[in-house]
Formats: sequence, structure tokens, C-alpha cells
Amino acid sequence: MKKYEEQKFNIGELKGITAKNIEEHLKLYAGYVKHFNLVHEVVENPEIPEYARRETYRRQAFEFDGIRNHEYYFESLEGGAHPISEDSELYKKIIDWTGTFEKFLEIFKNLATTRGVGWAMLGFDKKTDTLIQYWVDEQHFGHLTGVSPVIALDLWEHAFVADYQPSGKKQYVEDFFANLNWSKIEENFKNAL
Repeated sequence: MKKYEEQKFNIGELKGITAKNIEEHLKLYAGYVKHFNLVHEVVENPEIPEYARRETYRRQAFEFDGIRNHEYYFESLEGGAHPISEDSELYKKIIDWTGTFEKFLEIFKNLATTRGVGWAMLGFDKKTDTLIQYWVDEQHFGHLTGVSPVIALDLWEHAFVADYQPSGKKQYVEDFFANLNWSKIEENFKNAL
């Protein structure tokens, strides 16, 4: 198997989220890449007992989704904040779904303040031509089969506690949207079509 490699991200200064927090967060992302590669070293090694290789597969989704979720997250913060284009297909789809962009933000931010660790996700289901928001526990419980991620908001404590304290989750969510590069989100949507 070809080894997975860490992506490099060009994230500038962010509102509320410090460079130190991003630096530490990127180290966690690197750990997912390392551990996903280790999973495959184990499962592809016939010298390791079969039961141990089978059990290692249980770890595969956690590590892989840890990679991909973080890539969506960090990519959405690259290039500085850019507003959504009101001429974009994504904007039109959001308006068809919720009526107003402000209503969409209200709905998504409500999801993002769910208690517990995980991810607030916006995805697109090509089969039904529908945007859908959903919660992913940890890295992998709750991903919807066939739904392509458009927005991935990390809501594990490591993403915000150093800058916001545990009680600052709501402000972190606000700052995430203030820092969001919607041109990247629009690209994710186009790729999902």
C-alpha cells in the first residue's frame, strides 16, 4: 500500500484562533496520518496473528476519517476569509434549503454547539440533490454513506480550548465562520456534484 503523507496548509493569521493552536492541531493531524499508515503495516503483515490483524481494522475508520476531516477543516481556513458568492450554486442551494443564508448559519451553529466531541458537518447527497447537516462523533461515527463533505468544523476540545476555554465553544464557532474561506467551501460543493 502506498503510504499516506501529511498535507501542508498555508493558514495565515486567524481571528480568535492562535498560530500556536493551529501548530498543535496540525501535530494531531500528523498523528492520524502516522497511525493510519501503521494500521496498514499491521493488517498487511502475515507474520502478525490473524485475529490481531482483524482487530486492527477496527481502528482504520477512526484514523482515516481523522485525516480527511482535518484536511477539509484546515483547507477551509487557507487563503484568508472570503465571503460566499451570492451567485454560486452553493449559495443558491442553501437559499433553496433554508430560505436565507442567516437561517442556514443559525441552523448550522446550533448543530455545532452540540455537547460532546466530534464534528459538525455540512454535506451534499448527490443521489437526492440535497444539502444535509450532520454530527460525527469522534472521527467516524455518524458519517453518512454517499454524502460528500462540504464543511467540516472540528469540535473536539483540542480545536478550541487553548484559545477559548471550555466555555468558549460558541465564540469559537463564530470565529470559525469569520475565518472561513467560502471559495474553498464552494469548491468542495462543486466536487460533490
